[in-house]
Amino acid sequence: MSAMTSTVAEHAARRRTVAVISHPDAGKSTLTEALLLHARAITEAGAVHGKRGRQGTVSDWMSMEKERGISISSAAIQFAYGDTIINLVDTPGHSDFSEDTYRVLSAVDAAIMLVDAAKGLETQTMKLFEVCRRRGIPIITMINKWDRPGRAALDLMDEIRDRTGMLPTPLTWPVGDPGHFEGLLDVPSGRMLRFTRSDGGARVAEWQTLEPAEAEASSGAAWVSARDEAELLGLDGYRHDPETFQLGITTPVIFGAAVHNIGVHSLLEILADEAPAAMPRVDVDGEARPVDAEFSAYVFKVQSGLDTAHRDRIAFIRVCSGRFERGMTVTHARTGRPFATKYAHQLFGQDREVVDEAFPGDIVGLVNATMLRPGDTLHSGPGVQFPALPVFTPEHFRLVRAVDVSKHKQFRSGLESLDQEGVVQVLRSTRRGDQSPVLGAVGPLQFEVFADRMQHDFNAPVRFEPLPYEAVMRTDEASAEALDRQRECEVVRRADGVLLALLSTPWRAKMIARTDPDLTLEPLDDGAAALV
Repeated sequence: MSAMTSTVAEHAARRRTVAVISHPDAGKSTLTEALLLHARAITEAGAVHGKRGRQGTVSDWMSMEKERGISISSAAIQFAYGDTIINLVDTPGHSDFSEDTYRVLSAVDAAIMLVDAAKGLETQTMKLFEVCRRRGIPIITMINKWDRPGRAALDLMDEIRDRTGMLPTPLTWPVGDPGHFEGLLDVPSGRMLRFTRSDGGARVAEWQTLEPAEAEASSGAAWVSARDEAELLGLDGYRHDPETFQLGITTPVIFGAAVHNIGVHSLLEILADEAPAAMPRVDVDGEARPVDAEFSAYVFKVQSGLDTAHRDRIAFIRVCSGRFERGMTVTHARTGRPFATKYAHQLFGQDREVVDEAFPGDIVGLVNATMLRPGDTLHSGPGVQFPALPVFTPEHFRLVRAVDVSKHKQFRSGLESLDQEGVVQVLRSTRRGDQSPVLGAVGPLQFEVFADRMQHDFNAPVRFEPLPYEAVMRTDEASAEALDRQRECEVVRRADGVLLALLSTPWRAKMIARTDPDLTLEPLDDGAAALV
């Protein structure tokens, strides 16, 4: 079906925009590679585990990501699977980068919850699940790493049910215990899928489909056990239903081992067949904007340094309605100014190609969009504004200075760019001046990313000094001067103009409020709570 003959609504119906969420080291980037491999989007998978001949995943492109084997920056990748277009976002799992992950979750229509077979539901997974639940994002669960020793499958089903409140409905069931993996029972058909592992997991695993009698002859007690457990779950109501999945009442479950590309085909099938297509998005007035309305989109992420040759800056937009055409002039809702979309790319990890058109659900990178910020809305025709993205409350603070004072231009440029991207929050005060601002972060690893980016992207190495602040409160202009004279307190201004009081401890904030009740000290809204 060509773009010229298809309607916008038909294009939207083909889109699936999905995030992969989990705790660190559950295998998100490995799964991303495996999905691309099965969709024939790449010919050989990378790895985050340093396997011979596998030089790094498509989605992990920063030097720190390759060195540490973790995802730091959300990567957007589009690929086709049959007639379906999948926009896949591989998000950081580390809690220090949760703000980036929360932003991404505002732009997707479904999520893959990746669970380690040995560890079950971990802390960060549960936090991200809660965001998905409150936003009404349907969840597909993949139990990963079944090729290693782990917990019993029935125990994992109980944990998912008890801790998430969703009923897990297996579409596949493991034949064999974790670490002794013989294949998968395809629950709807009752047949067994027996896999042949590829060398190092770099290519698609081949499999045979066995009828029940063949499976029992081949795997004996392991097959009988898998069949009986799946039948018992079915009798207890653990049956997949597309409607309850879309409503978030149930979560379809796939077992597998992403590093060996096992179970990935089944995951792609459920994504293509039953994950929700692009749907109308709600604006700030609570109105749902139809997908076939005039063009609208919002910026959920800004990233510089993707192209090391040009040091350009990309604003990632989620198309919400209408048809995007490269070169069209749209309205930037925050300023009311026209914005030309001459340089538009679709992303494949770090790589990119020019995109001429896009439809609801697609993610497009607008290059050198210096005026755009996360949360901005773009539209054509009558005005529309989508809800702003939240700003998280920083919990860690550092003073930052340029190592080489002659690089003050690069230093200022890096500060502005990385603040706008959300790598850190740059907090300025009259006490310290522009040469040594305060940085705020949700987690301390953000400071390492900031320093790495400043050195490699902006050629402006920095040094930090610790600051003794453990509490942050909102204040106002009338109270700022008096608070700045208080012991163990410093007033700073965030890039959006909000005044913050940094205090040594929460107890110190209570003492100031008690002795000077006329001074404004208010708790900040937590960004995660605002998002959900």
